[in-house]
Amino acid sequence: MAIQTKTEPGLLGTLTVDDLTRAIRNSIDRAGMKDDEARAMAQHVLNFFGYSERIIDNVLEPEDRDAFYMLEDSGILTTEREETTLYDGREWRIHYWMFRKERIAELVQVAKAREALERVSVYEDMPEDVWSQRKKPEE
Repeated sequence: MAIQTKTEPGLLGTLTVDDLTRAIRNSIDRAGMKDDEARAMAQHVLNFFGYSERIIDNVLEPEDRDAFYMLEDSGILTTEREETTLYDGREWRIHYWMFRKERIAELVQVAKAREALERVSVYEDMPEDVWSQRKKPEE
């Protein structure tokens, strides 16, 4: 599942489950979160947003809202408030949740760089002639 987002060039154009999973794993703490837990959370959050840029807070259950607050603390989500005047003169506030796409893109880039470093092997830096040299047994 992917949602199309309006972003500046160079940032994420489409927010995928994989990208959000990476961002969540690397935003929680230094040790990160298990892959399956981060993926489940990413899918859960994306299911609320669908193809929308923002969602209204009223659709969330208390447990979901707790997860959203955790993602807000890590910089992945942010809130917005809209105030309107009702026909009888009372003020009404509507609260929304939105992705912070710049922060997600930053977390994804860091995660991809870290993953690339983990794939680099010590043996890749060794010259080719090292492999062909063998110690000859003494006669």
